[in-house]
Amino acid sequence: MRNSEFGMRNEPDLKKRTKAFALRILKLVDALPTTTAGRALASQIVRSGTSVAANYRAACRAKSTADFIAKMGIVEEEADETLFWLELLEESQLVGSAKLTAVKQEANELIAITVASIKTARRNRVRNSAFRIPHSEFE
Repeated sequence: MRNSEFGMRNEPDLKKRTKAFALRILKLVDALPTTTAGRALASQIVRSGTSVAANYRAACRAKSTADFIAKMGIVEEEADETLFWLELLEESQLVGSAKLTAVKQEANELIAITVASIKTARRNRVRNSAFRIPHSEFE
């Protein structure tokens, strides 16, 4: 199956975008204070923020629509978790709000794109299965 069948029309662009997001996250955590809180949040943000790109890459190689939907669900969860850690960074005042605005916006946009892709894949799966006649009716 081609990725467009799963609801991914701009796959190369989103691959680049999620990878760029992971790189932004890595640069952000390098600038965090080396306090206990800073190190703890850095660890969490690195894990979830880089996972967005890694899991999107896995979704691009999905073996079926169901596999794609499951993997994109992980992308959504990791992007949302990253947004949580970014909000915590902001609210704890470890990083100023102005420095987090763009990366938080990107996280929100990646979540929206991911949710839209999942919805499209589900809709296409239902539409495609609705026109198939089970083999048992002919036997």
